[in-house]
Amino acid sequence: MTGPPNEATLWARILVEELADGGLEAVCIAPGSRSTPLTVAFAAHPDVEVFSHLDERSAAFFALGRSRRTGEPTALVCTSGTAAANFHPAVIEANQARVPLLVLTADRPPELRDSGANQTVDQVKLYGDAVRWYAELPEPRAEQRRARSVRTTASRALAKANGTLAGPVHLNCPFQKPLEPTEVSGAVPESFTETPAGSGRDGPYVRTTQGRMSPSPKDCRTIAQELETARRPLLVAGPADPVSYSSDDSRGVHPETVARLARAVDAPVLADPLSGLRFGSHLEKSSDLPPVYGGYDTYVTELPAPDIVLRVGASPTSKPLRQYLADSSARQFVVDPASEWREATFTATDLIGAEPTAVFEGVLEELADNSGRETTAETWPERFAAAERAHWRIHGGSVDGESEKPEPLEGSILSTVFSDAPDPASIFVSNSMPIRDADRFGRPRAAALTVLANRGASGIDGITSTALGAGSATEDPLVLVTGDLAFYHDSNGLLAIERCDVDATIVVLDNDGGGIFHMLPIEAFDPPFTDQFKTPHGLDFTSLGEFYDLEFETVDPAAFAGRYRESVRSEGTQILHVEFDAEASHRRREALAERVRESL
Repeated sequence: MTGPPNEATLWARILVEELADGGLEAVCIAPGSRSTPLTVAFAAHPDVEVFSHLDERSAAFFALGRSRRTGEPTALVCTSGTAAANFHPAVIEANQARVPLLVLTADRPPELRDSGANQTVDQVKLYGDAVRWYAELPEPRAEQRRARSVRTTASRALAKANGTLAGPVHLNCPFQKPLEPTEVSGAVPESFTETPAGSGRDGPYVRTTQGRMSPSPKDCRTIAQELETARRPLLVAGPADPVSYSSDDSRGVHPETVARLARAVDAPVLADPLSGLRFGSHLEKSSDLPPVYGGYDTYVTELPAPDIVLRVGASPTSKPLRQYLADSSARQFVVDPASEWREATFTATDLIGAEPTAVFEGVLEELADNSGRETTAETWPERFAAAERAHWRIHGGSVDGESEKPEPLEGSILSTVFSDAPDPASIFVSNSMPIRDADRFGRPRAAALTVLANRGASGIDGITSTALGAGSATEDPLVLVTGDLAFYHDSNGLLAIERCDVDATIVVLDNDGGGIFHMLPIEAFDPPFTDQFKTPHGLDFTSLGEFYDLEFETVDPAAFAGRYRESVRSEGTQILHVEFDAEASHRRREALAERVRESL
């Protein structure tokens, strides 16, 4: 390889090579002039996959989705100015959801700051506290100490992004012209070598070994004793943190371990659809008393309060479940690998800072032999099992064994999405009503379904781009379920289907506006409810299919199941557009929930 022709090219080459040596596998690049050195360096590196995006916001959410699916950092590159500001929403989501992300913003030279120079804004610590770490690269100079600084900074950035408290890292990269690989005589002396003197290192310049927090035997013993003596023990799994599927990442909760503990202490597991526990092979051995329950959103408040709760993951999607836990006087152990507080009702009694799987395994080791455990005529798991059966019977449209044809509602689409998805599959669910319907209508299944959503900050921006980014990281079929407003909000993200070679089945639930607001008291005040909250738009999305050259079809809810099965098993991308009346759907949800409660 010939030497770099100028200092900007030198700096970019050192940075990209070091990131690749540290394990970086993918980058999303939005075009721009000031970022030219980085773009050229990434495009030339054989070990980093480059995804080109025209829009910085879509690029950022695409990178977010890929990182969420892989559990490893994806890099982002943009030019200076407002381009970097368009990364901010995805950076916020990555921060809240613990998604590793590496943000590389090109910048003007420091002397141009606060000078009125074109396209120059203050990018120093642009994202504030939303990043795990911020650093500014030194100005490019062919000096060994500075070069070692760049290499060390690159290694530190990857380690910070992928730490126990994973999240976004921001490196600001000032470049002086020339930005292109133009020869500048004497800029990089022939005597300068890109490899630091005396390094003799294979792989990254700096290797970082991440420590993991283990529970104390005392904590495991305490939890085990509480579970053994409890009459109504309960395990709750909220949305899981992203984990690396390509390495032995202990941050995740091993489903088999959770199922073993649940059976050992007769504790139902209430598994959020994003927990990694509602779907999977650990359910293949299920019996009349399965360890994992998914219909709790409609019935949990009708059951007696638990007397001991062991919780993992972020705050559950289900509001009734959150309220049920808040109203309980039970001792609640919250396990978090980063020792952070993620329990907004402030009713938890114990925070265990340790890896969840290590805690569950430690508790199992401390448990006594429960083979002679006393049972009652109707055990605690049987109460949950009966409620769960009622939930699925009624939501499936059958009452007392008599078949009914259910009225169309948005939740029936989510039910079909999960029950008829290929095994394996990645399913991305939008915020607002889709994720709530996924929680209520997604029946546990022994299939390898990876269910994802942007629940860190719970916005509806960047949904399509995030889903496509997740799909780019795996060969599994990709399904996106999104609402009409979220689909409109990120319609430019559809360009990534062709540019980034991602196929998907996109299910658009169109209820003409913000249907979720029917859940709020403001519904009773109209005006301003319709014009200022539900905001019906009357948009015809057919033209989007034509604009992006995608198969678009408006499907009758009654015919959705068949059309969906065809789509997920076929090549290319299909948009299945299903229309609903938001208020009628909401009234139908309320009626079904009331019937479940009455049955108990």
